[in-house]
Amino acid sequence: MNTLELQKTANEVRKGIVIAVHAAKSGHPGGSLSAAEIFTYLYFEEMNIDPENPKNPDRDRFVLSKGHAAPGLYSVMAERGYFPKEELATLRHLGSRLQGHPCMQYLPGIDMSSGSLGQGISAACGIALAGKIDHRDYRVYTLLGDGECEEGQVWEASMFAGAKKLDNLCVIVDNNNLQIDGKITDVNNPYPLDKKFEAFNFHVINVNDGNNFDELRAAFEEARSTKGMPTAIIAKTLKGKGVSFMEDQAGWHGKAPNDEQFETAMQDLERIGEELCRR
Repeated sequence: MNTLELQKTANEVRKGIVIAVHAAKSGHPGGSLSAAEIFTYLYFEEMNIDPENPKNPDRDRFVLSKGHAAPGLYSVMAERGYFPKEELATLRHLGSRLQGHPCMQYLPGIDMSSGSLGQGISAACGIALAGKIDHRDYRVYTLLGDGECEEGQVWEASMFAGAKKLDNLCVIVDNNNLQIDGKITDVNNPYPLDKKFEAFNFHVINVNDGNNFDELRAAFEEARSTKGMPTAIIAKTLKGKGVSFMEDQAGWHGKAPNDEQFETAMQDLERIGEELCRR
């Protein structure tokens, strides 16, 4: 895909996020919207995956360590063809495959159940080590929240990844600078993230605009070419991006839009889509 096609796809992913969270009347839109470009690049460009064969042993793996951003993961999976997009409206409903956090028991294509912050990166390390032991060429990607990096388990896992030289592991931090209680610097400042990962023997790539596909492409290409150590991509993003009243607002970390807000959000995204079609 070229950059414009990726931008259009990310906008469709954002629509799916808003539809899902509105239908559920609960969920986490802010951090799902901030990571839409990351999800889109991973699933449409970077990862070796096949929706028709989701258990291919040679596939690349993805673990959503910030599991509350499940609406973003489900939306990109639907867009990629893992399941019908109409199913997004069943998010968090009884009997739905789309649980509030990813559950590998129910939905093919989910490589690891997640939700307890800090545990996803640990599972990703184990999957990456298994790939090394089994002499397989797959890569493992895991997406963390910046607030999640306040969890000690993140750094235990990072120490392990660096010690084992897991160069098939790529950690991405969705650095939107907000968590449920406000700015991460006000809650429990985890900065400097880059220096922390470097201290655990990671190759670190800072991305100034994690909502820019050209910058993401360069970062993932650099990560893929890095040998002998794991990579951490720290991507600065905008929480709630694409929906005017959600952008950079901590209050939209875990709240669903009402009917009126839903209409406004969809109008915002329709406008963005129309602008992209005129390019």
